[in-house]
Amino acid sequence: MTNDRELEFLSSKIDIGVKAAITAAIERHRQLGQSIRVMKDGKVVTLTADEISAIQVNEMDKTSSLQS
Repeated sequence: MTNDRELEFLSSKIDIGVKAAITAAIERHRQLGQSIRVMKDGKVVTLTADEISAIQVNEMDKTSSLQS
């Protein structure tokens, strides 16, 4: 049982680290005025730097509520 808990804890830490890295990369693109491409409804969509702000704030709100 302890091993399962350790694996779950490690998995959780990895998820948090990956989300933080993605958030940092998106923020860097926004600050540099660069667009990003994301999947939406099965299609690739380009977001301008101005469009990134609103989406990133929403995603950060979701992430922070999950970590609480």
